[in-house]
Amino acid sequence: MVNKSGMSREDVYNRIKKLSREIDRLRHLYHVKDDPQADDVVYTSLMEELVQLEEAFPDLRDPHSPSQRIASTPLDKFKKVEHAVRQWSLGDLFVYKELIAWDERIRRYADKNEITWQEDGYMAEVKIDGLKVVLTYQNGLLVTAATRGDGVIGEDVTHNVRTIKSVPLKLEQPIDIVVVGEIWMPQEEFERINEERQKSSEALFANPRNAAAGTVRQLDARVAADRNLSTFVYAIDQIDVGNTKIERPRTQIETLSLLGVLGFKVNQDYLHCQTLSDVEAFYKKWVDQKDEQNYGIDGLVVKVNNRATAQALGYTGKTPRAAVAYKFPAERATTVVEDVIVQIGRTGAVTPVAVLRPVMVAGSQVSRATLHNADEIERLGLLIGDSVVIQKAGDIIPEIVEVLVNLRTGSEHAFDFIATAQAACEGEVAKEVIGSKGQESAAYYCVNRNIGAVLKEEITHFVSKKGMNIDGAGEKIIEQLIEEGLIGHAADLYTLTVADLVPLERFEQKSAQNLVEAIANSKEVKMSKFIFALGIRYVGEETAVLLEDIMRAKVKTVGELVDFLRAQKAEALEQIDGVGTKVAESIVSYFGDQQRLDVLGQLDQSGITFAMSDAPAAKASSVLSGKTCVVTGTLASVSRDDAKELIRSVGGKVSGSVSAKTDYLIAGEKAGSKKEKALALGVTILSEEEFLEMIH
Repeated sequence: MVNKSGMSREDVYNRIKKLSREIDRLRHLYHVKDDPQADDVVYTSLMEELVQLEEAFPDLRDPHSPSQRIASTPLDKFKKVEHAVRQWSLGDLFVYKELIAWDERIRRYADKNEITWQEDGYMAEVKIDGLKVVLTYQNGLLVTAATRGDGVIGEDVTHNVRTIKSVPLKLEQPIDIVVVGEIWMPQEEFERINEERQKSSEALFANPRNAAAGTVRQLDARVAADRNLSTFVYAIDQIDVGNTKIERPRTQIETLSLLGVLGFKVNQDYLHCQTLSDVEAFYKKWVDQKDEQNYGIDGLVVKVNNRATAQALGYTGKTPRAAVAYKFPAERATTVVEDVIVQIGRTGAVTPVAVLRPVMVAGSQVSRATLHNADEIERLGLLIGDSVVIQKAGDIIPEIVEVLVNLRTGSEHAFDFIATAQAACEGEVAKEVIGSKGQESAAYYCVNRNIGAVLKEEITHFVSKKGMNIDGAGEKIIEQLIEEGLIGHAADLYTLTVADLVPLERFEQKSAQNLVEAIANSKEVKMSKFIFALGIRYVGEETAVLLEDIMRAKVKTVGELVDFLRAQKAEALEQIDGVGTKVAESIVSYFGDQQRLDVLGQLDQSGITFAMSDAPAAKASSVLSGKTCVVTGTLASVSRDDAKELIRSVGGKVSGSVSAKTDYLIAGEKAGSKKEKALALGVTILSEEEFLEMIH
């Protein structure tokens, strides 16, 4: 038989075979090796020719042909599949000491049960946040693809998994094998699908994992084919190599190598570790890099590398002993609000704080979460006893982001913020009027600022490292000195004697002498640090430096500083680059308060003088002269405070936030959101090395 093109049946058969092999080769390079070696138009053209030949000769169409990935008829329901090997869940670890305990536990088990422990180290593999899939091949051909289900019975999703181009329909060797992997959706595909769903008023997927799971559970394979899913395969449950020359893998690292040889897509981000310290170093690396990938990663999977040892260790009731999930710090978690209390800050602001049932979030145990202000409690509709979602990102104080109202039992009750705040303030509370427009603050404040809670916060701020830097005057010591009646404001510190301190608990002759000397040594201080120490609302480190810059040539003492700032109008202060209306009005208010002026007068009499530094203009020829810089992240060779001083010393300006006016962002490790904003605004980003080279 000869077709219209003049090809014989044998020619067509051979052509179909060649086309199939070439299409599979290009698919493997593109979707498994991430190494495209042909344009899409070439791949499409070859596929079109294959389809045409198969339509002309349907009896020559191989069920595992590249053209047969998409089923033409939707399923009416999913079939159940019994797994050849039970699918186990992994136990979770969150900190290094738990990893050590896991290792000690399984080694004890091995000793007790006389299991030979073969030292091949550990395998640490990134843990993909996707949907588990079990693939079964017979004679090298894909037979079934199933979800995990309950571990014993899963759902047959072969029709959808066949559409995933990283999944081989035919292996490189004709073996029987059952493998396990993860299906995931690339971030850009997730965003594309949600954009389309939004346009058609469909519910959006919450995250790529949910989108991948929803896709795999479609009855119509054409939906799955339209979504760019991918896979990583990482385990072999069963293998029969038959008459091939393939050797059974002895270790997990050999397993990953064999999977790659057979044609599966294997994630290359793994490490053969000889020690748990190696695992920990790999873990820390991925904590920093996890958000840079195109797929979700929620931790590492740590495995005993030797397969014989791993198999001999067996399973507990729920998990394998020889493998564990070392999870990255969670940034969100659920817990229960057991109470609400209030905290009073140095400005007298009253902040409600939720007392939580302790829970692990972002690598640490959390038992408190800020509620910001009374309006936030009302917005959330929070009741004591509620189940809530809390969030913590990096070093930010945990906060409640959602109340799970469906979990209420009826025993929850409201929190009386005003009554609690009045009790803490030992009197009335009120919202403050902000600025010249008379707007109220969101927060309530203690009307009486002379209570112990406010004084403790004010004085603790005054003595802090970024303020007067009085070593040995921690929060507990300040609280003790207030309770003993030895201090009532910051200026009283400079009247303390050794004789005052020695009788107190926590003090002996030497510690008392050290604290008195530290207080005396603080009398010579940079003007900006003194201004910061005063705790003027909205005046942080950078604003304090700006104020020092305008006063450096005019002010030598505390008295002169007070005289200068008392004479300033808010409008004049606003003319300082970096000082806004809110800050200017706060400064004017502070230096118009007679009670504060009295304390400042006593600080002046105590002998405090300002250690003058050279004006920034001294090195005005620097590249950074007149430039606004932001420092973020962890720097290796200098502290962030030192980096800021270096910037100022060469005539640069330092800001605490990134904006369109920022000239440079100096970014260390874990730069975070400031780096992202700088990238979005087109701000020049300098590494620590580039920054140091620029200023020297």
